[in-house]
Formats: sequence, structure tokens, C-alpha cells
Amino acid sequence: MRKASPDMNVSSFSAALVKAADNPSGAVAHGSAAMRVYAALRAQIISLHLLPDTTLVRNDIARSFGVSQSPVREAIQKLEQEGLVISYPQSRTVVSKIDVAHARETQFLRVSVELEVAQTLAQAANPALLGPTSRLLRMQKLAGDDCDIGEFTTLDRLFHLSLFEAAGVRALWHVIADRSGHIDRLRRLNLPDPGKIAQVLRDHEAILSAIASGDRGEVEAAVRTHLSGTLAAVAKIRDQHPHYF
Repeated sequence: MRKASPDMNVSSFSAALVKAADNPSGAVAHGSAAMRVYAALRAQIISLHLLPDTTLVRNDIARSFGVSQSPVREAIQKLEQEGLVISYPQSRTVVSKIDVAHARETQFLRVSVELEVAQTLAQAANPALLGPTSRLLRMQKLAGDDCDIGEFTTLDRLFHLSLFEAAGVRALWHVIADRSGHIDRLRRLNLPDPGKIAQVLRDHEAILSAIASGDRGEVEAAVRTHLSGTLAAVAKIRDQHPHYF
């Protein structure tokens, strides 16, 4: 299997954060073998450790996880449903290329929901609700200072998840996250660009400031600006990384 460059590797701390971000309820850790295989493969695809066109050998996967073929088959079927892998009958299964149209659809959904989340928190006018999000932002700044892309990305997901949690709609985060594979890969390609990490941090600060102000117009502007950044850079990302598309 082809691997991404070393700067995409994540630390042990990041690995723990990935589990928290992708599986806050602990369901995968204590769930079926198929879900454990699925979660691990998905994380490798999203983090770009498994590149587009990489062949997934089911026997190798089963052996590495110590499971039978059945859980591997179920995991791959779920990844197919998300469009992250393509299986060719009687042939092979490969990691898909990034689908920009799919990313745009997911973005449309996420903007709609996250705007409502932020507006709900602004209307609540309860600073205590934003405590966990503020702490995560401080951690994310440290990850940015260390140029730890893996940790920064995971803390980014936790930042947004914490807003959904504060608004009492955590389950909706997972509805969106389950179909975010393509846009998450776009973000991972975009993040190492000069100035991108600093811009994400500024955007996060602006979102928290807008929610705290209670100004609905300011909240909408901050959320829309932040969530539009990666798709606005699609042409540049495609030029820099054509083999991902």
C-alpha cells in the first residue's frame, strides 16, 4: 500500500484524540469487529495514510486485525456506501479519489446545520456552554505551534463537535461526519498550505466571539467564512495534488 509523506504521521496523543473525535461514545471500541475495522480503515483514508488508488487486500486486512473475512467485508461495504472505496467484482477494492461534488453536497448540509447550532448557542447566552470549546481551541493553538497536522486536525473536529454537544444535538454531528470523508480529505490537503493553520485558528476565535456577542449577523458571517475556506481553494488544491482527484 502506498503511504503518505512522513509529515502526515500522528503522535500517540493524536491517536487518542482521534478516538475521542471519531468515537466519543466509545461504541466502536466495544462494538463489533466490523466496526473496529471500518473505523481504522476510514481513519487511515481520511488522514491520507491510504492514498487514492491504493488496493485494499482483504486477506491482509483480516490478518492484521486478527479477524475473519466477514467483518472485513462488512467494513468495506460501509466504506463503499460513503464513497471512500470502490470494489470491482471478482477483482479488487481500491481507495477512491476525492469527489468534489460530494464534498460540496456535504458542505451545504454542514453549513445549514452548524449555522443553526451557533445561533442556538448565541441565543442561549450562557458562557459556560463554551468552556469546553474554548479549552479545545487553546489546545489546537499549541498543536498549530508544533505544526502537528494530525493533532491539529483532530482538535479541529473536536472543536466543532463540542459546539454540537453544547447545543444538545451531538447526534447530528455524526450524521454529518459519516458523509464527510471527501471534504475531510480536501481539508487535510489544504491544511499544510502556508497561513492555513493560522487562518483556521482566527476563524475559530471569530466563531466563539460571535456566539458570545449574541449578534446573529456576526455569527452567520463567522460560520460561513470558516466553512467555505477549503472549497474556495479547490482549484489550487487540485493543481497541487492532481493524483488525489
